[in-house]
Amino acid sequence: MLRLHDTATGVVRPLELRDPGHASMYVCGLTVYDLPHIGHGRQALVFDVIRRYLAFSGLEVHHVSNVTDIDDRIIDRAASEGRTEPEVAGEFEAAWWEATEALGVLRPHDAPHATAYVEAMVALVADLVERGVAYPTSTGVYLDVEKVDGYGLLARQSLDSLRAGARVEVDPEKRSPLDFALWKTAKPGEPAWDSPFGPGRPGWHTECVVMSLDLLGDGFDLHGGGVDLIFPHHENERAQAVAEGRAFARHWVHNGWVMTGTEKMSKSLANFVTIADLLNGTDARAYRLLVLRSQYRSQMQVTPQAIADASLALDRLDRLADRFSVRPRPGLATIPVPADAGHAPNLVAAEVEAFRAHMDDDLDTPGALAGLFDAAGRANALGDAGDTEAARALAETVGLLSAVLGVALGGHDSVELDDDTSRLVTERDAARASGDWSRADELRAELAERGFVVEDGPSGTTLRR
Repeated sequence: MLRLHDTATGVVRPLELRDPGHASMYVCGLTVYDLPHIGHGRQALVFDVIRRYLAFSGLEVHHVSNVTDIDDRIIDRAASEGRTEPEVAGEFEAAWWEATEALGVLRPHDAPHATAYVEAMVALVADLVERGVAYPTSTGVYLDVEKVDGYGLLARQSLDSLRAGARVEVDPEKRSPLDFALWKTAKPGEPAWDSPFGPGRPGWHTECVVMSLDLLGDGFDLHGGGVDLIFPHHENERAQAVAEGRAFARHWVHNGWVMTGTEKMSKSLANFVTIADLLNGTDARAYRLLVLRSQYRSQMQVTPQAIADASLALDRLDRLADRFSVRPRPGLATIPVPADAGHAPNLVAAEVEAFRAHMDDDLDTPGALAGLFDAAGRANALGDAGDTEAARALAETVGLLSAVLGVALGGHDSVELDDDTSRLVTERDAARASGDWSRADELRAELAERGFVVEDGPSGTTLRR
């Protein structure tokens, strides 16, 4: 059974499902006002792996991730560029889907837009006002957090502690600096919707609670996002559901930041690398491997050296897959692996079970990857020793489990060789056959200088780009 750290309780505990055989997960999506960066990419990859592993475990998964297509930053960009808010949101939403597709991230089953749920958000705000837990001011409608049981659960702080640490509030109409906007009164020239509280638009925290409960129902299984969303965003989502008397997420999962030096990567600090820039010349699978090498809750550094190391590691797996003609598995994008795959005759059950043990232990992808690379080394050793059947079974298992992580292996096609390069290959094979390893190494270096990856196998030297 998958055990994950639960932010609400602060412990690693089993992911207890509301409905047996079904897993429901809501992951906060992007506010589409700029290009997505690799921090956003890490979040998408972490929850993509969780989704894939749940499917591998035999569960039917319902994955929802929203698109915030109305927000102060969208409004500001539209005004500064002389465009409409839908034009800005449309451009950067398209960039988001393009980037996640390039990363091999499965599309959510539902991707609701905030603007499509305004009517339902108005209904929620009106209900909270009627219940006496929200109040109107000249600037909008606010939730009175003093009236919400357990406020501060995700922040793991008491209300008194949160109140003491709150910034000085500049709005004299608010009862507490912790109270947050459910509805924002429209300013001149801003997009607005009608409501009983006057023209305006919903607050950010109201969007996700309405969309998640509508699409997944009360008490859905997992709510996720980056650690920066714990407070106030996820705390305030949860507060609205509690105030309305509805069961919200059963398990809260948050991934760590991507760091630049000692700072979190963010658009506000202008220290970010876009996903498109990263993938310009970098295999997207290498970035996925780099993410998998980090425990999902830890901070993660992305450096040129780290990317280069991940690329070399990926090449090791690709060469294994090519050597033993492992069937291509495009990241399990369309065909989930059955739960009993470990018992298939062409797979090594012990490797599958070891993989499961790591993944079930709070998504220990570093441990799972280490097991795959160890198995890859043993497969190559078995192949070198002539035990082709055992080697191929191990290689097939590595290919399958890599696909569970979203890494499709192999597909490096052989290249057409000119006469001069073919001569070098023939000479190298002759040197190896005669035991002239020094000359074979010299020829390997010469071929590498020409831009080839040099592979040795039972059939001799193979070159790939």
